[in-house]
Amino acid sequence: MKQVYAVATHAVSALGADTAMHWQAVSRMQTGVRWYEDTAFSTVPFWASMPGPALWQLVQAQTDHTKSLTAFERLAYYSARRALQDAEIDTTDAGTAFVLSTTKGNIELLDQEGREDHRLSLSYSAGVVAAALGLNTSPLVVSHACISGVIALQYGLRLIQTGRYRNVIVTGCDRFSRFVLSGFRSFQAIADEPCRPFDAARKGINLGEAAATIILSADPGDAPLAELVSGATSNDANHISGPSRTGDELAMAIARTLSQAGISHGDIDMVSAHGTATAYNDEMEAKAFDTAGLIHAPVHSLKGYVGHTLGTAGVLESVLVIESLRKQQLIPSVGFNNIGVSRPLQVTQAMVPADIRYALKTASGFGGCNAALVWGSYE
Repeated sequence: MKQVYAVATHAVSALGADTAMHWQAVSRMQTGVRWYEDTAFSTVPFWASMPGPALWQLVQAQTDHTKSLTAFERLAYYSARRALQDAEIDTTDAGTAFVLSTTKGNIELLDQEGREDHRLSLSYSAGVVAAALGLNTSPLVVSHACISGVIALQYGLRLIQTGRYRNVIVTGCDRFSRFVLSGFRSFQAIADEPCRPFDAARKGINLGEAAATIILSADPGDAPLAELVSGATSNDANHISGPSRTGDELAMAIARTLSQAGISHGDIDMVSAHGTATAYNDEMEAKAFDTAGLIHAPVHSLKGYVGHTLGTAGVLESVLVIESLRKQQLIPSVGFNNIGVSRPLQVTQAMVPADIRYALKTASGFGGCNAALVWGSYE
């Protein structure tokens, strides 16, 4: 099977304007989750993670030539363009593809009078971002609830492995909006404090706004960042929003991913969990990791740093997995103090050096969907 490499990454969120700033924040266990009192989003105060005014000014200044794009589209474009600056990729080549991962796109336009309804189409947004990047190939959209980013990367992997493309730009982007906040509040899933993945005192999620990009390539170049080894999905068909009570189906996706990679559960040196800090998700993941034979592996969630960034999550969290592989450092879970799930997970509480050859990234979402990726350090 053809090998696929990550050759460039980028992330923008409340933690900063690039990958390096994100790693520095995580190294300091510095969270981007803040307390907001903003009636534009809610009449009730809330905790969330959003880029501040200075960061948005930077994004706008560097995308000033794309004023016809919406804020969502400009954020996605900014991340993809920044990643491309670190990759020797010709965007005009027929061998380069663009995949956009998002769950809501321009959903905030619903509140605008005189809106152009075609701007709500995710494929339209992907098209204008791809055009701004100079691509000549038709863009692709992945919108599959909270596993969108992981599936988008898996799709990029397959596009290269099958020889359809040599390079795939995978960008995840979702903005914070009143619509999304109201939706998660209707499930009583929003925490009234910074979220605590896997902790006994967890109360639910914080939402986040971010964009992230990983450029995948069949050509490792001089210094690839990591290898995307394999990926698989499953669906537990348990409930429209609630996850499986057993975790068997996520464990199935993990087992398939490991089988495709040609490795065993004992080869996984780190797990980047979905870790939303809801009662049911964290318990389901703990059971799945136990079933999959991964109780030994250090596990973390990045939701305590950037909140749940929806369609960005799988891409942004994979960016930091790649950094962890490069620097051979385990990522600590901010907000965790005492185990609050029924299985003895090895939740990382401090950044420590480790020998990390393979890392697993998992995600689960509404409709019972599950996904897993194996990332490998480049040797």
